[in-house]
Amino acid sequence: MKSVYNAIDLPLKEEYDDIIVGGGTASYPLAATLSVNYSVLVHERGSAPPSYPRLVLTTDGIVDILLQEDDGKTPAQRFTSEDGVANVRGRVLGGSSMINGGFYSRPDDQFYNESGVDPDNGFSLQHLVGTKTSSSTFDNEGKRHGVVELLNRGELKNLKVAIEAHAERIIFSSKASGVSANGVVYSDSKGRTHEALIRNEGGVILSAGAIGSPQLLLLSEVGPFPHVSLHKVPVVSQNPDVGNFMADNPRNVINIVVPFALDPSLSTKWNRSLRIERGNHNEKFSGPLSSGSLRLVLFTDVKVSPTVRFNYFEDLKDLARCVREMRLDGYMLKTDARERFKLEDLKGAEGFKFLGPSLPRNLSDDASMEVFCRSTVTTFWHYHGGCLVGKVVDGDLRVVGTNSLRVVDGSIFNTSLGTNSQATLMMIGQYVY
Repeated sequence: MKSVYNAIDLPLKEEYDDIIVGGGTASYPLAATLSVNYSVLVHERGSAPPSYPRLVLTTDGIVDILLQEDDGKTPAQRFTSEDGVANVRGRVLGGSSMINGGFYSRPDDQFYNESGVDPDNGFSLQHLVGTKTSSSTFDNEGKRHGVVELLNRGELKNLKVAIEAHAERIIFSSKASGVSANGVVYSDSKGRTHEALIRNEGGVILSAGAIGSPQLLLLSEVGPFPHVSLHKVPVVSQNPDVGNFMADNPRNVINIVVPFALDPSLSTKWNRSLRIERGNHNEKFSGPLSSGSLRLVLFTDVKVSPTVRFNYFEDLKDLARCVREMRLDGYMLKTDARERFKLEDLKGAEGFKFLGPSLPRNLSDDASMEVFCRSTVTTFWHYHGGCLVGKVVDGDLRVVGTNSLRVVDGSIFNTSLGTNSQATLMMIGQYVY
């Protein structure tokens, strides 16, 4: 790919008009747009998609990429929240947009009205509350067309993308006008330290995702004073909300082994990997109201992942919604339309064969349903927060208390979109400047 360099081949010190930390979903629309008039450097800690062609670039890899053993370099970095829920984050050029299911759908008006995130560009794929019309970043041949392809829409002579570049901290200076971001310190795969500095009226833009952006702010001494001071780190800018309000949409699912082949779909690709035929009922709701926090384990090493807690169902309204929706799934299983999914046991009796936990027998028992929700919760991989609009960044996405520093990614969301976040992040990246 054009404009992409391994960090080991870049100068140890260089100046740019703008520096984007993180090569994720919002990064490349943003980088391509800025490069028309400015010189831009993008940092990506992972490698380029061609290093993992089947896993990243085709529909065949959607499931395998989530099952692949994490060797520290694979495109999907695994982590488990303190809630005990397994999750992943992107570690490849294009970020999580290169390991997702490829869904492309825009949010409903409620998101724009409540989130504080702009702009609402007026376009729609007819997404109404309760329904979703979606397109895909995969073509009819099963090839992914990810955000990295947008790089070639930029002014290539003004654009550099550094892969295997680990941003370690933001460089700040104090002036009469306040604390300003001047650049970024990053390391390459050989352990050498680089400095990328901004010139003129440029800026540093964090686009490292809901885990990476708050982590880098904390590593750069921007965050809650008690948390930073406990580690004897000087505070550049005190902000009690950095790393807080981390939220993840809970997903609860029941899986049923079915007696016949299902039509091809994303779910059946997963089934094929397990060598079974199954149908599933997934439950997801917008929000959620429950949230947690992100905290550093080590204040000196960006490669050490922070701890994250999402506090699923801490707000009892979230738990009540799960009970209500899983109960509805249970009622759906009792309809005539679901009869054909039943299997006969050895005695000839028909019933559903569950793969994993089944719903409680007594669907009207709230206590049993609540236990089911809590014990089976997993993720839709749409976690967000940590740098919320109105708390960590202002309406122009500038980090409060600093100059020339912005955050442009899913960490700014104070609620979920009610749909997949890919399209919205791409649009924010394109139109924020």
